[in-house]
Formats: sequence, structure tokens, C-alpha cells
Amino acid sequence: MKNTVRNLIVLSALLMGISAGTLQSAASEQEGQVLNIYSWNTEFKTRLEEVYPGYEIVDPVTGKIGDVIVKWNITPSEGDAYQNNLDESIIRQAEVPDDEKIDIFLVEADNALKYVYAEPAIAVNISDLGISDSALSGQYAYTRDVTTDNNGNLKAVSWQACPGLLIYRRDIAQEVLGTDDPNEVQEYVKDWDTYMDTAAKMAEAGYFMNSAAVDSFRVFSNNVTSSWVNGNKINIDDNIMRWVDMPKEMVDAGQTNAYIMWSDDWSRGFYEEGKVFCYFGPGWFYDFCMAVDAEGSVGSQGGWAATKGPQSFFWGGTWIMAAEGTDNPSLVKEIMLNLTCNDEIMKKIAVKYGDFVNSKAVMEELAVDENFGNPALGGQNPIPTFLDGISDIDPTHLSPYDQGCVEEFQTALKNYFEGNASKEDAIELFYKSVEEKYPMLTH
Repeated sequence: MKNTVRNLIVLSALLMGISAGTLQSAASEQEGQVLNIYSWNTEFKTRLEEVYPGYEIVDPVTGKIGDVIVKWNITPSEGDAYQNNLDESIIRQAEVPDDEKIDIFLVEADNALKYVYAEPAIAVNISDLGISDSALSGQYAYTRDVTTDNNGNLKAVSWQACPGLLIYRRDIAQEVLGTDDPNEVQEYVKDWDTYMDTAAKMAEAGYFMNSAAVDSFRVFSNNVTSSWVNGNKINIDDNIMRWVDMPKEMVDAGQTNAYIMWSDDWSRGFYEEGKVFCYFGPGWFYDFCMAVDAEGSVGSQGGWAATKGPQSFFWGGTWIMAAEGTDNPSLVKEIMLNLTCNDEIMKKIAVKYGDFVNSKAVMEELAVDENFGNPALGGQNPIPTFLDGISDIDPTHLSPYDQGCVEEFQTALKNYFEGNASKEDAIELFYKSVEEKYPMLTH
């Protein structure tokens, strides 16, 4: 795999005649005076400001930890702006003054392996920072598997895990299924055949099973037996093709729609008039994406509930990487240890922000906490349900090309779901789009 991805980060540098070997390794005896952190949103920033011992806020883009100035470089991810900004800075890492070097950068699940497998290495091995396996032993295994390279080197750590759930409307469940109890509703969505039977019941009652065909995609793509790319060949796993067939059947039967995720049409299901029974998502989805603070939304009235659904899956997550060339390895290490291994701090994050934190001990404690109910879920504590499926998550078949493949596949198949293209034509469009995005690939 390494040979197929070595130029994903440094291709531009090589084309410009910059030697890949100029990217330096991390350690320096003298710690730097500026800590530069790159991210695409303020999620990590707010948590560091809130819980890191001694952190001081100076202004919206600056902080202090002791005598070290913390500089935040935040670029939104739309249009790959964040990755482009990060990659351009990585190329210059060896040439800029120490106070301008990247020290920490954040990655997400869909692009993490792009940085994990980059050659030359652009992320310091976690063990080389002095963080032991025993320090990380309380974390969920899949979060480490995601950012471990082929040589067994862990390249990043995370304070959170993002297992997913099936999130359903209580009132519709009560009307159509006769119950809104999560354990009982689970029997109606326990596998995909049963899920499809329930979709038919929902349609008969005048409801959509989910808002759009794309809603179930992450569940299927997390349960594949092969990667999007094998060698330099684009690959469509059998389970992805199973997903293509199921939503098409549902669209044709009026049980769901062909909307684009995050569109206004798709979001109507967050309100009663949308008539949508369920969505799939992790904790951040119902906390931040389902209009729970909007007047009249289902979530604002505590109208959702959660159950495991047909299969375990995860969606998203943010990982902390130490950049090769950092002049602050000791401080980076302490931030990683505090934010991902300190149970006291992680519990603060879970309680304040609702994150499913990357600590088995903390989440097992909160799973039995009667005060840890979620308002959008009508007071339900979703943690026991999350815990029921998290051990089944298998990130083995992630690839550095996932973000591009996922985006292009969903876009291409929308034409098929809408009846504007055959399945074969839609898949051919997918291949063409991916090959344009990644010229080293073929099908």
C-alpha cells in the first residue's frame, strides 16, 4: 500500500523539485516558543481551551500554555481547502523558521490514511514521542487501528470514538410499530431484511423510512471485506453494491428519496413535516446536525430515540498527529496524554460536550449514570447502545483514497437512484471521476 500512496502528500513537492528527504524528524533538545496547530474546525480548540491544565486564551486564534504561545491555523474543509492548506505547509516544513513549523495537525477518518502512509513520514510515531502502549490501553481498539501503518507504528491518537446508531422518531415508532422503546424498536431493524420489511410498513403509513438513499451508506461501507483500492485498481466491494441495490429498491417504492446529504430537502426530516422515521449517525450527528436547537424541530422536543440498528458502524472522528519537524515534542506528548489518556479530563469533555470519549472506563461509568440522558433523545442515555456495537467495528479495509471514493460514488449513484442513468453508466461515471481525482488509479 505504501508504494501506491507515497506521493499523495509530497507529489507537489516532488514536481517542484523539492527533495522528499528534506522533511525533518521531530526531536530537538530545545523546545520551541510557539505551538502551531492546524485544524478544519474549532472542535479540538474548544476542548483544549476548556480542559488542558493552565491553558490561557489570548484572543480567538491565540493561546498560551506556560511560556509557549499557541497559534491556531483553522481552515474550513469545504472544497478540500483544509487539506490543501495543510499539505502546502507540510511541503515547506523544513524551510520555515521553527516558530512557523507545524507542531500538531488534525485529521479525520476519511483522510487519515493519506497522512498515516505518506512517505517520507510527515507524522511522528506516537511511540517516538515517548507514549507507551500501556498508556493507550484504555482506548477503543478501532481508534488506534485506524491510524496504525503497515509496520505497526501508531501515527495519531484521538480523544473521541464515533460509533453509530439508528436514530428514530418516537412518535412514528409508536404509531406504526406500537412502541417507541429502543429495545423493542431494535427488533424491527435488527438486520437488513427486517429493516426493509419495516420500510414497507412505514410507507404504508405515509412515512419515509429514511430521508435519502445515502443515509445508510456509512453502515454498509463500514462492513466491507475489501478496500476501495487494491494496488492501483479501484475496487467496489460486494457490500457496497448491495447498498446500491437496496436504496434503489426503496426509492422506487417511495420509501426514501434520492436527496443529497446535507441539502435542505434531506434536512426536512429533522422536522415533523418531513415524515422521516430514521437516520443513521454517531453522537455528533444528533447533537450538532439534526437542528436540535431550532424551534419546532423533532430534536428540540426530545422526539428522537436511538437503537443499534442492523449493523455496527462508525462515522467520523478526529485524530491528533504530531508533525515531523515539530520543535515542541514534549509539549505535544503532554497534550496527547492529557486529551486522550487522562480519564478525569476525558470525563470533563464527555460531560460538557457530549463526546463519546476514547476511554472505556469513562464511558462504562457514564453508561450507568442516570443523569447522562440526552435531551434530543427524550432523556435517553445512548451510551449503553453505543457500547453494544463498538467492539464490532472493523476499520481494516480503510484506504487513503476513501474520502474521494466515497464522495464520487455517492454523487454518481444519485443519477441511478433518480432514474437518470443506468447502474452501469453511474458506476462508469464513478470510475471516471475517481481516475481524474487520482490519476495513478485505474479500474
